[in-house]
Amino acid sequence: MASRNRPPVAGIRVPAPEMRAFVAGLFAQVDMPPDRCAEMADYLVRSDLRCVFSHGTSQAPGYARAMREGRINAAPDIRVVEDSPAATVVDGDGGLGYFACHEAMRISIRKALTTGTAAATTTNHHHFGAAGTWSRCALESDCIGLAVSSNRFVPNPQRSVLDAVTWGPLSIAVPAGEQPPFVFDGGGFDLPYSEERFLEAPGAFLKGLGVNVAVAILGGLLAGVYRRELMESRDGWESNQGAFVAVFDVSHFMPVDEFKAEMDRYISDVGKTTPLPGTDQAVLPGGLEYRWQQENQRGGIPVSDRHREVLEDAAKEFGVEAPFERFQRFG
Repeated sequence: MASRNRPPVAGIRVPAPEMRAFVAGLFAQVDMPPDRCAEMADYLVRSDLRCVFSHGTSQAPGYARAMREGRINAAPDIRVVEDSPAATVVDGDGGLGYFACHEAMRISIRKALTTGTAAATTTNHHHFGAAGTWSRCALESDCIGLAVSSNRFVPNPQRSVLDAVTWGPLSIAVPAGEQPPFVFDGGGFDLPYSEERFLEAPGAFLKGLGVNVAVAILGGLLAGVYRRELMESRDGWESNQGAFVAVFDVSHFMPVDEFKAEMDRYISDVGKTTPLPGTDQAVLPGGLEYRWQQENQRGGIPVSDRHREVLEDAAKEFGVEAPFERFQRFG
């Protein structure tokens, strides 16, 4: 986990409703429809609540600038362009990928509850945020969720094969019972490369390459990001990203209560093992984010000085009121 995706040691705490209202106000200044403003604010605040700050509200100013400059469609018309009993293709109309991925997951969950499994690709859109935003959608329906994304990329023949793909995001979310759900939510598999490191552990680098290529194929090639009509688009939108999402309904494989009991047992057993260096407990991916979300929903989003500065600068730039002076510092 990146160091910035941890609770800051000092800053202010902002209640989630206050942060949502502020972020929605930013998007309103670039002519995003009101319902979309509220939707985007909610997605970004959810990431902040989990302390995934790299994909939270600090992203809002950049998104708003891109819309103001005509690089992202602020009011996309999200359309299903291919549909079958277990598969869907969703067109994002040059907007942020959040809206297309929300529709893709909504449809895939509905289908999976009938068929057992369902998948969708999304195409013709910009950034889709944290992959975990979409894999987690399946949890409320006692399903397993998968989400990956990739963008259009041409390998540089002067670089190593390890640089043949970008580090696209990957997330898988698995429900549990009393324990926090398992949620792996990360960027591509990236190890600092040197010839010496490779010779010491070639398997680690080759596995990383395999994971990154699989993400690029599912979230990029299969999503159609290299289709000529998108690459030659004249609308000016930077719609070079795609995504792949999949949903697996646990009840089609085994009783849900039995599966959740097994997940609880497994997670509990893991918690008895030796923690990694620099940590105080053995916890699986998603466990810390789950705990932080519970704490921050009660106490407010912890906003570092740098995070606050980014948002206050955006408030001045877009002419909206920043509420942050009202909140006491901690740390």
